[in-house]
Amino acid sequence: MKKIITGLFLWLSVCAYSQETLNAMFYNVFKFPNSLPQNRQLILRDILDEYQPDLFMICELATENAADLILNTSLQNQVDNYNRAVFVPDLTDTADPLQTMVFYNTRKLTLVSQQTLPTIYRDINQYSFQVNVDPQNPIYLEVFVAHLKSSTGPANRQMRYDMVEAVTQQLQNLTQPNTHVLFAGDFNFYNATEIGYQKILDPTNAIKLIDPINAPGSWQDNPSFSYLHTQSTRLSSSGFGGGANAGAGGGLDDRFDFIMMSENFNTSSRFSYVNGTYSAYGNNANCLNKSVNDATCTGTYSLTLRNNLYNMSDHLPVVVQFQINEPLATPSFKKDKTFMWFESSNITDVEVIIGVDISHFNTQNNKLYIYNTLGQLVKTVSVNNQSSIAFSTENLNTGMYFIKANGSSTVLKFIKK
Repeated sequence: MKKIITGLFLWLSVCAYSQETLNAMFYNVFKFPNSLPQNRQLILRDILDEYQPDLFMICELATENAADLILNTSLQNQVDNYNRAVFVPDLTDTADPLQTMVFYNTRKLTLVSQQTLPTIYRDINQYSFQVNVDPQNPIYLEVFVAHLKSSTGPANRQMRYDMVEAVTQQLQNLTQPNTHVLFAGDFNFYNATEIGYQKILDPTNAIKLIDPINAPGSWQDNPSFSYLHTQSTRLSSSGFGGGANAGAGGGLDDRFDFIMMSENFNTSSRFSYVNGTYSAYGNNANCLNKSVNDATCTGTYSLTLRNNLYNMSDHLPVVVQFQINEPLATPSFKKDKTFMWFESSNITDVEVIIGVDISHFNTQNNKLYIYNTLGQLVKTVSVNNQSSIAFSTENLNTGMYFIKANGSSTVLKFIKK
C-alpha cells in the first residue's frame, strides 16, 4: 500500500510539474505611441507587469520603432525573454498606417513563420507558432490578428465580413493535425447576429472556431453584457488631444475586442482553455456608460490598474489563459535585467533614458559607458544614485551605439538617427 501511495504521489508531482500556463492578451493600443499622454510605454509596462502575458497581440501600432519601444521598455520587467514578429508595413492606408504585431515569451513559444493576408481595407497578419514542448511531437498554434472596419451600416458590415473571410479561407491551408487557432482583434462587432461574427463561428469552416465566453446577443449599450464591454474606457476624450487622435468617448458600452479560439482548445489533453479566464481586463462589470476608472466601478480590478487603462487607450484589453499539459522542452532561464533597461525608445535623435537598479552601483562603479561600433568609448554618463538617467545624443554621429556598465553582462543598443 505504501508503494502505491508513493507511486501516486510521484505521478501527481510529475503532472503538477508538467503544467505551464500561457497567458494571452489582445489590446488595441490606440495609435501607439503617437497619441497622448506621452510616455505611454511606461503606462503599458505597468499594465503588462500586472497581467504578464506570454502572447501579447496588438493593433494600432504606428511604426517599427514603436514595436521596439514595447519590446524593450513595456516588456522589460517580464521574467522570461521576449521577442516580437517581423515588422511588415501595412500600405493600405499610408496616411494613417496602423497595424498589428505580436510579442511572445520565447521560453514557451517559437515563432516559425508569418505572413500577411491582404484585404479590401487593412492587412491581417498570421503568425505560426510552435509551443516549446517535445519537438518530436509539436503543438502547432496559428495566430491571426486583425483590425476590422469600424462603424455601423451595411457597407461596413460587409467589409468586416470580407476581412473575416480572408481568415476563414486561410484555415483551409492549415494541414498540420490538431492545429490550435487564435483569431484576435478589434472586430468592431455590435451584436452576435452580424454576418462577420457568424462567419467566424460557421461550423463548416475548415477549423471550427468558437467564442470562449459564449455570450450571444446584442452587446451595444446592453447592461446584461456590461462585463464584456471594451470600449470606450473614457466618458470624454477631453484632455487627450484633438480630433481622431483623442480617441472615442461615451464610456464602456461596446464589445469590440475579441479573442476567438479553435474548438480543440476545449477537447485537447495537451493544450487547453482554462475555463473562466476570458475577460475584458479591467472591467468590473458595473461601468456601463462610465469611464473605466469611475469611482463607482469598484471590484476585482484596482483603481491603479483602471487609471492606467484609462490613460493608455480608449479600449480595454481582452485576456484568456491556456494550459500546456506537458513539460517545456527548453530550459528555464531568467534574463539579466538586474542592472539596466530602456525607459525611452532606443531609436532617437535627442536623448536616451536608461533605468538602472542603483543597488548594483557604488562610488567605485558609478558610470555607464557608451561605445560606438568600432569599440571606441564615446561618452561616459554618471549614475549619481539615480534610478532613471537621461543623456543627450545630440553630439553623437548617426549610427548604432552600445551601453555597458561594469559588473553586468547586459549590453543595451540604441540608434542615433
